[in-house]
Amino acid sequence: MSQSLPMNQTLCLLTISGSLRLASSNTTVLHALQAIAPASVIVSLYDGLGNLPNFNPALDGEADMPPPPVDQADGLLISSPEYAHGVPGVLKNALDWLVSSLEFPRKPVALINISPRSTFVHASLSETLTTMSASLIADPAFTISLPGKGLDVAGILADPQISQCLHTALDAFVRAIRMHHINDIGR
Repeated sequence: MSQSLPMNQTLCLLTISGSLRLASSNTTVLHALQAIAPASVIVSLYDGLGNLPNFNPALDGEADMPPPPVDQADGLLISSPEYAHGVPGVLKNALDWLVSSLEFPRKPVALINISPRSTFVHASLSETLTTMSASLIADPAFTISLPGKGLDVAGILADPQISQCLHTALDAFVRAIRMHHINDIGR
């Protein structure tokens, strides 16, 4: 049973970018979320995606590289590109490592979509995460349309519309996590 989260308790959010590209817009938007987070919200970017070995159920729990540290997070934010109408292999690999995790079921997860055209990856990730028993938080605030490519964190934060969308998404996720914990107490 989860404990209640007082309104002033610090939340720890783990963000995962589905892209390994250095200049990834998905990673950049997660860094921007990190930059705008209030002191009561710690946003950490998981950077081990490319280092995870290929998932092998026979090695589950024995690999040199552990899966993303979801046990330390109050919630996960995932931003992913769409590759050939699907989830990038490195992201799916990380999720496969979490399938047998005891900490993952009922973990609040939100999918940030930075491209309105990325409908297949969103649907695929939603299906996978629901199957894995995540508490998927669906909110229109998590669609944040970035105009074109090449915006860095400073460019994102300097754009009042994008910056406001990021604040709205982060606020919505924090509220959802707090409600999730309140609802878990009633179980």
